[in-house]
Amino acid sequence: MRLHVAVLMGGWSAEREVSLMSGAGVAEALETLGHRVTRIDMDRDVAVKLAETAPDIVFNALHGTPGEDGTVQGMLDLMGLKYTHSGMVTSVIAIDKLLTKQALVPHGIPMPGGRIVKSESLYEGDPLPRPYVLKPVNEGSSVGVAIVTDEGNYGNPIARGVKGPWGEFEELLAEPYIRGRELTTAVLGGEALGVTELKPKSGWYDYDAKYTDGLTEHICPADIPDEIAAACKSIALEAHKLLGCKGASRSDFRWDDSQGADGLFLLEVNTQPGMTPLSLVPEQARHIGMSYAELVQKIVEEALSPEKAT
Repeated sequence: MRLHVAVLMGGWSAEREVSLMSGAGVAEALETLGHRVTRIDMDRDVAVKLAETAPDIVFNALHGTPGEDGTVQGMLDLMGLKYTHSGMVTSVIAIDKLLTKQALVPHGIPMPGGRIVKSESLYEGDPLPRPYVLKPVNEGSSVGVAIVTDEGNYGNPIARGVKGPWGEFEELLAEPYIRGRELTTAVLGGEALGVTELKPKSGWYDYDAKYTDGLTEHICPADIPDEIAAACKSIALEAHKLLGCKGASRSDFRWDDSQGADGLFLLEVNTQPGMTPLSLVPEQARHIGMSYAELVQKIVEEALSPEKAT
């Protein structure tokens, strides 16, 4: 069925450039499939543009706020437009790392402990024993993440003049640092696709390592014990269902391999994972024989199904 698809991309979040790359790839794939595509770089007049475009469906290729936090989803619901990926309530919960813990941990999903701290308090002392991680509550792509160690150059306590997320956000989530390996699992259409291990060439898996070609080695499938791969898939699928995700999601893990299965922790669930050439969901889809265009088509088809998760 030939559709008119509006691909919503760009916006003004810290992940704008990644969103533009995702949107460009999606739009091109949709055109190769024979669909009519309207590309929309989101600005404050996005509702007017969508009303004028009158698409059959919106492919939401936005990352970060307000495209991934429920704001755009609520607008699209009010406009009566169908759209890809998760709905408003799911998006509100999943973008917020503390709400995600509150939704998943009571159901047995293993996640690091953590608490919200005022950034100003960090200049007085550490909220947790070092090493620990500080991250914004509702940003993605490792934007604003800092790992505080005894050997680091932030100072002890953190010096007021040192650059870090404490200078950009009033509140941060403090979590214990999980030593070990970076794993990720994509879920699509009620199926966990696989497990990828991410090995940055230097440092850790930050924003640059995620989106700069050559900085991170992707091992797909991950060279890990079968029980750990099975656990990643099971946890990712369960988290996808518990949160009410739709379309594609991606669950990120840290695994302390010295602890076996007890060392596996879910860090977060991404409800609108990247669709760039370096992105992990297309990579895992390719591994099971699904082309990029087929992946895009499947996401569209699920969004058109009668029941849309919240």
